[in-house]
Amino acid sequence: MTDQAPAPYAGPERVLSGVQPSGALHLGNYLGALVKFTRLQHEIDTFIFVADMHAITVWQDPAQLASQVREITAAYLAAGLNPKVATIFPQSAVAAHAELAWIFNCVARLGWLDRMTQFKDKAGKHKERESVGLYTYPVLQAADILLYKATHVPVGEDQKQHVELTRDIAGKFNHDFDAPAFFPLPEPMIEGPGARIMSLRDGSAKMSKSDPSDYSRINLMDDADAIAQKIRKARTDPEPLPETLDELKDRPEAMNLVGIYAALDGRSNAEVLAEFAGQGFGAFKPKLADLAVAKLGPVGEAMRDYMSDPGEIDSILAAGAERARSAAAPTLAQVKKLVGFWGA
Repeated sequence: MTDQAPAPYAGPERVLSGVQPSGALHLGNYLGALVKFTRLQHEIDTFIFVADMHAITVWQDPAQLASQVREITAAYLAAGLNPKVATIFPQSAVAAHAELAWIFNCVARLGWLDRMTQFKDKAGKHKERESVGLYTYPVLQAADILLYKATHVPVGEDQKQHVELTRDIAGKFNHDFDAPAFFPLPEPMIEGPGARIMSLRDGSAKMSKSDPSDYSRINLMDDADAIAQKIRKARTDPEPLPETLDELKDRPEAMNLVGIYAALDGRSNAEVLAEFAGQGFGAFKPKLADLAVAKLGPVGEAMRDYMSDPGEIDSILAAGAERARSAAAPTLAQVKKLVGFWGA
C-alpha cells in the first residue's frame, strides 16, 4: 500500500487579512494592503479585521487602543471597503480566535517558531524581555486565517513566512486528527503594485509606522502641504531617471519613487520610465507630489469624516463582529469535536 497525497481542500475560496492598530497608517499600508482589500472584496468572499490582539504583543496605551481600532476601520472605509460586501471586524470581538490559537499552540512545534525571522528582528538581543505573545503571535495569525478557512491571504513579503507556518499547522492538524483537507493550505498574495513601498529617507528600508522620522513616510491623514513637502524632501540621487528598469535596479531611492508613482497611477514602472526618462528629480518630484495629493487627499478627508462619527464606526464593527462570529462558530465546533473536547 502506498502513501497517497492528502485530498485537496474542496471548500469555497475566501480572503482574510488585517492591520494592527498600533500607529498611523501610511502610504505603504494604503498601496500594499487597503487598495488590494478594496479590489478583492468584489472578487472573492472577504474578511478584513483590525488586529488588536496582535497589537498588544507590545505595549499599547489602553486609553488609546479603542480609538486606534476606529482609526484603522475609518481607513478601511475611506479606501473603499464596503461593510455590506466585506466583513470588517475587530479581532478581539471574536473569542474563537484565542480558542483556536491555543489548540494550534499544541499543534505547532517550538522549532517552527524558532525559525520565525520577524521575532528575531523585533526582539534583537533582548528576546528574554519580550512577551510570550510576541513569540507565539504567528500561531495566533494561523488561527486568524484558518478559523475562517481562508484560502488566500494578502500580506507583505515580511509576512510570507508566517503564511508558510500557517500551512504547516493546517497540514499537521489535518494529519494528526485524521481530517484530510479539513483546513485549506492558504496561499499568500504578495505581488502587485505597491507590494513593497520603501522609506522616503532610506530606499533599502520598508516604509514603517515605527520609523522615528515622520519624513520617512506619508501618513494617510497628512494634508496636501505635508504630502508635497515630504516628497520634495525625499532622498534621491543626482542622476536623471533612466530608460530601463535594469538601469534603475541599483538606485533604491529612485526605484522607490518610480514605484510609488506607478502604484498611485495604476501603471507599471516601465510605463512611468517611458514618460520621465532623462528627466531629473526636480521635474519628477512635483508631478509625483501632485499625483499623491490627488489620490491620497480624498482618502484622508474621508477618514476624518468617518472618525467624526465614532458611533457609526462602532455600529459597523459590531455588525461585522456578529457576522465573523457566525462564520467562525462552525469551524471551532468541528475542531473541538476532532480534538475530543468534552461536550463537543
